[in-house]
Amino acid sequence: MTKASTDARKQQGAFASFLKRKDIEISFQRYAIDALAAMAQGLFASLLIGTIFNTIGNLSGLTAFNDIGAFASAMAGPAMACAIGRALKCPPLVLFSLITVGHAANTAGGAGGPLAVLVVAIIAAELGKAVSKETKVDILVTPAVTIGLGCALAILAGPWIGKGAMAVGNFIMWATELQPFFMGIIIAVVVGIALTLPISSAAICAALGLTGLAGGAALAGCCAQMVGFAVISFRDNGWGGIVSQGLGTSMLQMGNIMRKPTIWIAPTVASAVGGPVATCLLHLQQNGAAIASGMGTCGLVGPIGVYTGWVADGITPGLLEWAGLALVCVILPAVVSLLVNAGLRRAGIIHDGDMALES
Repeated sequence: MTKASTDARKQQGAFASFLKRKDIEISFQRYAIDALAAMAQGLFASLLIGTIFNTIGNLSGLTAFNDIGAFASAMAGPAMACAIGRALKCPPLVLFSLITVGHAANTAGGAGGPLAVLVVAIIAAELGKAVSKETKVDILVTPAVTIGLGCALAILAGPWIGKGAMAVGNFIMWATELQPFFMGIIIAVVVGIALTLPISSAAICAALGLTGLAGGAALAGCCAQMVGFAVISFRDNGWGGIVSQGLGTSMLQMGNIMRKPTIWIAPTVASAVGGPVATCLLHLQQNGAAIASGMGTCGLVGPIGVYTGWVADGITPGLLEWAGLALVCVILPAVVSLLVNAGLRRAGIIHDGDMALES
């Protein structure tokens, strides 16, 4: 072994030790799962809840709700960045500095701001962590590096990241308008599966700005997963399972899915059925906040998003609109999932206890 290769190995080892000491983990889990899920929580705690408050204000005529909604929505960038920083285990000075970075990235990214925040905040956070507590003037160096480099990246790359995200989102929405049947199936199945996996379907929809018919298909797919698992696992989990999965998350079934993937068939078939029903038969559009497209029945955020879209578009929903929303979000997912699951049980593919949640 030459001296050069020995030195290279030492440098690699030193660099690896430095990353470990700084808790900088360059991995799919940390960036595409942990950070993305955290970003969705930040969006929920700012833009989405702000939209709901604004809708309440519009319906009630109480402007205080509109003011609260405006304040909350304006903080979307900082909220997302701070949430990402927490997921990346940033020290306090880095975390607080990300407030400015998040605002800069969300503003520079325009309509595609959430994806710009995700990319820029991750890079700024890791750079800030790298210099954190490395000097005697940490209180100056860490914020300067995090904010300075983060904002520079936001200014330089944010607009391009935002435009790229919106281009993809617009293409999906255009394709859905052009081929509502096939795209309805694809979007509903893919986004529904993403909701059950330990990644964030809500953050994906927000990053791509997925609304309109495509948003309706995504909503149908997510509702199918949540309501589907809630009803087909009733034998194993009772009413507690209905609430925790139907209003919480179908992600609770991931452990059971890993042990027995066939339990995922019924909700996924329900997604495939619900998507084109939403796009072709009901022409259901989710024109509220894009994050609502990927929330399903979690806290009823998905249906609320449809309603806020109606209000924003000046639509007064009647009995048919409410019936269609109930069909896509609750009735169809429950019926299809139960029928498919019954067939799987008769075939001996699924048994009692396969979907039992840990207490």
